[in-house]
Amino acid sequence: MVMPFLSLYISTMGNYSETFISKWAGFTFSITFVTAFLLSPIWGRIGDRHGYKKILIFTSTGISICLFLMGLVNSVTQLFLLRLIMGSVTGFIPLSVAFISSQTPKKMAGQVLGTLQTGPVTGMLIGPLLGGMLADSVGFRFTFIYTSSAIFFAMLLVLFGVKEERIKRSVEKVQEYSQKDVLYFMVTKRVLFAVMIVSLLVQIANLTIQPLLALYVNQLTDSANVASLAGLAFSAVGFGNLIATRQWGKLGDRIGHIKVIMGLLVISGLILIPQALVTSLWQLIVLRFLFGVASGGIVPCMTAYIRQVAPYEIQGELQGYNTSFRFLGNVIGPSIGGIIAGFIGISSVFYVTSALIILSFILLSYQVRKEEKEHKKIKASDPHVIN
Repeated sequence: MVMPFLSLYISTMGNYSETFISKWAGFTFSITFVTAFLLSPIWGRIGDRHGYKKILIFTSTGISICLFLMGLVNSVTQLFLLRLIMGSVTGFIPLSVAFISSQTPKKMAGQVLGTLQTGPVTGMLIGPLLGGMLADSVGFRFTFIYTSSAIFFAMLLVLFGVKEERIKRSVEKVQEYSQKDVLYFMVTKRVLFAVMIVSLLVQIANLTIQPLLALYVNQLTDSANVASLAGLAFSAVGFGNLIATRQWGKLGDRIGHIKVIMGLLVISGLILIPQALVTSLWQLIVLRFLFGVASGGIVPCMTAYIRQVAPYEIQGELQGYNTSFRFLGNVIGPSIGGIIAGFIGISSVFYVTSALIILSFILLSYQVRKEEKEHKKIKASDPHVIN
């Protein structure tokens, strides 16, 4: 709800240049994910051991309080600091994913996690539209307060509507993993670690343009309702995700999640290029929708792949590391986008994002081939090895 007008909100706090606004929109957006990047694996590890419900309640309450205070700030510095603080409790959606993933059978992980993904995707669809309309009608500050109330309501739903059932396992089957063990497991699995890096690169690519999209929309139209139109451009990606994300997850269950991820990376990278060349708002909206369709399966297929290869005891922590890589992308992406836009224009950002996604495909396909060769060598040396 607040993303479509974050840059416009900053512009109301002083007589700033477009370059200043572009840079600080990127910095203010990304700073939340600095602390989130550090804390996500810790939240995941706590969830693995003590359950997720209490953590979900704590994080949603913290986010609600921070957003409420953002509606009261009077300077870019105050907004920046609140976004920094909010990062320490950011993680409701990733924790939800880890919670559901740990209790989902491997053979249907893609379908279930794809279905779960429709929650945040629907939020991406409705939130920017509603936030843009509210900002145009009642102002930016009230929209922050309204968003805070919505998240507080979500916390109440978890508090009274969610019953957590811990899966009981026999003592002899439970293996204890230290943090060092988890890191070793992650980095020694070629494709798993490549998926983590791809999470980082894809998130950098996605987030380079988001804080600048309202300014880009403003360049394409002379309408007075810029916030509403920016919300429409944001929502186009969410609508595309909503249509396709569950189907991509089901396809991954059938043919393999890595194959689906690689195909979607190529398509997403190609669709980004013409977004730099549009001459009207409707062209941008159509292309953002197609990008949403193509990119909608990447995250659930990554999550489902981690569910398939990770031991139950470290599901949350590994999902936390995956989320940390994505949060790191949230830190780097908007900052890079703001700097690039400040020097050579907003449209050039799309070329950079396309290159990053294609690079992700190259990295992942290389590691898949390397792992397949290693498995063939192991199988040739020991014919009794099945996998």
